[in-house]
Amino acid sequence: MSANTHYDESNIQILEGLEAVRRRPGMYIGSTDERGLHHLVYEIVDNAVDEALAGYCKNINVTLFSDGSVEVIDDGRGFPVGIHPKAGRPAVEVCLTMLHAGGKFGGGGYKVSGGLHGVGASVVNALSSHLMVTVYQDGKIYRQEYERGKILYDLKVIGETDRTGTTVRFWPDVKTGATPEPGIFETGKFEFETLHVRFREMAFLNKGIRITLTDERCEPHKHEEYHYEGGIKSFVEYLNTNKTCLFDSPIYMEGIKDGSSVEVALQWNDGYTENVLSFANNIHTPEGGTHLMGFRNALTRVINDYGRKNKLLKDTDQNLTGDDVREGLAAVVSVKLEEPQFEGQTKSKLGNSEIRPIVDSMVSDKLSTVFEENPSIARIVLDKCISAARAREAARKARDLTRRKSALESASLPGKLADCSERDPAKCEIFLVEGDSAGGSAKEGRDRHFQAILPLRGKILNVEKCRMDKMLANEEIKAMITAFGGGFDREFDPSKLRYHRIVCMTDADVDGSHIRILLLTFFFRHFPGLIENGYVYIAQPPLYKITKGKNEKYVYSDEQLQSYLDEIGRDSKPDVQRYKGLGEMSAHQLWETTMDPAVRSMYRVTLKDAIAADQLFTLLMGDNVEPRREFIEQNARLVADLDI
Repeated sequence: MSANTHYDESNIQILEGLEAVRRRPGMYIGSTDERGLHHLVYEIVDNAVDEALAGYCKNINVTLFSDGSVEVIDDGRGFPVGIHPKAGRPAVEVCLTMLHAGGKFGGGGYKVSGGLHGVGASVVNALSSHLMVTVYQDGKIYRQEYERGKILYDLKVIGETDRTGTTVRFWPDVKTGATPEPGIFETGKFEFETLHVRFREMAFLNKGIRITLTDERCEPHKHEEYHYEGGIKSFVEYLNTNKTCLFDSPIYMEGIKDGSSVEVALQWNDGYTENVLSFANNIHTPEGGTHLMGFRNALTRVINDYGRKNKLLKDTDQNLTGDDVREGLAAVVSVKLEEPQFEGQTKSKLGNSEIRPIVDSMVSDKLSTVFEENPSIARIVLDKCISAARAREAARKARDLTRRKSALESASLPGKLADCSERDPAKCEIFLVEGDSAGGSAKEGRDRHFQAILPLRGKILNVEKCRMDKMLANEEIKAMITAFGGGFDREFDPSKLRYHRIVCMTDADVDGSHIRILLLTFFFRHFPGLIENGYVYIAQPPLYKITKGKNEKYVYSDEQLQSYLDEIGRDSKPDVQRYKGLGEMSAHQLWETTMDPAVRSMYRVTLKDAIAADQLFTLLMGDNVEPRREFIEQNARLVADLDI
């Protein structure tokens, strides 16, 4: 700052109304990209769910329209329409135009709610180019409209009704360049799948509530309904879809203490993956927090105590660890409390210290009772946990062999790795290549400065069907773990990764597809951080080379092939070569079609619905054959040209 810069009281700005939200939207919704856009819908739906938590709402209908707007209809009590005693304006208008105005600040409107700050509806209004609210209350229909948070007309009665509830329809303020206003959001496209995941969770967490999602932007319209009378018990059954469970029905526990309610449902399957989801006031807490700590502590203690008491654990045995008791566990922990304290802007971790002993005590008491009353279930669970403990010790020994002292140490790197010279991980990429033939072409064709090649021999182990100790005994898997750096599972540290692009480059045939799904299964189960950080890619080698005279053209799909043949004329009889393996290409061809950053195309692997991904990997790679057979029969028609 220059020493001559003038700075006095005239430089102090006061942003009135909702202007602060429009000036700094990221402070209120996290971002102005796709994530922030969907947050608008969540805020309005959360208000309706809060009505459901208070016992006044059963149905919530969400509709996506082709004009870019979203409508949320509920059958709750409706926004209050009377004159607010302090503001002197209708309460619905106050809620939609003033920050920190709402029924969530101890005024008796709601005991628990997901919306913490009372800014939800007003923020949506501020960040919408247009918003219309309709309230059904006391036999009348009230309406008011806004433009970028500003009132277009006073609240008015437009009809009579015999229902109650609220309808909010809003048009997000998207950057288009077509209006004098600069706009807020980078995109205005709502993703049906993203909303589907959120609403499915909310319906599971609030048994009896019915949420519908309709997409009128396509023909025929998409329509999904979410309604689960079993609540989180049904949620656990859903998590265990296509898995073999160790007993018939999930264990369900609930309790209320000091104004906080706790619900827990859990069930073990014969797999090796833990799938425990935690929620606070309907908000998913992927980083856990105090409620999850209370659950885990109680679970480990109860199982150890039962094992000691019933001589299932010998005096010489070490206690089972948390990892041992949670192997193959699917569980949902849901708490609802009056004053939730979340850590971080995205509410990803619960910080309330008082909820930990409440969850711990409830789970301890009720799970102990379940085990005492159902010794056969307890014995099955203990056998599973003891078996996991034995495998864990074997895995510990194998894991030590895969560790590296430093990300820059190359002495312990796999011998078949052709490493790159660059040491900045953000600039480095490693290609996982099938077989020595393709590996040889890739090594010759690569740019040695930033591209590394790791050839894999045959098909790697299917980690869906094996424990950690067996996985870590596999040479190909050990080679990948060592080459990547950064550890894996809970020890994963992205700052120690040696490459920020990990590329699956397999043949364009059935075997290549199988190897790719085996790799993705390994990453999803043991390297989820790679996918979450966007480090996993799938290379797109060409399917065909078309030669006509001296001209060569590479195409990457059957559709491109037909289009190009139409373009050059089918009567000219071009030579069409179908590539079934990368080894059929020379080093130069592989570089210019698949590895050269200037021309190549690659898919980045992302994760939008972790639960659906878990079920898909279980379906495709698990032990149960019949569900997989049904899936193949239902989807075989989607494969137009299958080379076997």
